[in-house]
Amino acid sequence: MLRPLFDICGRDIKVYNGPMSFEDKAKTPDDKTLAKGLGPSKKLWDAFVSHITEEYAPVTEAWGFYKAWSLRLKQKKRTIVYLLPRDGHFLCAFVYGGKATDAARQAKLPKAVLKEIEDAPVYAEGRGFRLEVRRAADLETMKKLAAIKMAN
Repeated sequence: MLRPLFDICGRDIKVYNGPMSFEDKAKTPDDKTLAKGLGPSKKLWDAFVSHITEEYAPVTEAWGFYKAWSLRLKQKKRTIVYLLPRDGHFLCAFVYGGKATDAARQAKLPKAVLKEIEDAPVYAEGRGFRLEVRRAADLETMKKLAAIKMAN
């Protein structure tokens, strides 16, 4: 979507490609939209989806909309992770049961990640938390979290 940008000094209007919105229910994100919205993080998105589909095959992908688009990766009836595209990055949303939460406490995870898990609200389905992915180190953490989820 093109949005006007005012050049305050020169007072002319310039058109630029502003942030990509993933909040339009009428437009399911496709590869081109993801590339535009995620920017350099698109490579991380693709790498994570490939890792999950190879490691936990068979995996199904399903787009869903609730306030914004998310991609759900499932193995049979079990949801592994939700990927939520954002402008320039994406979020991974996990729901951990008690066993997975205990395993995460024992795993070598960054302190900030453990804090997010500990601070997450607990529901009947488990403990739901979201984490940003902006760089390769974040991606490795998400792979560990997926492995913990699937082992418990």
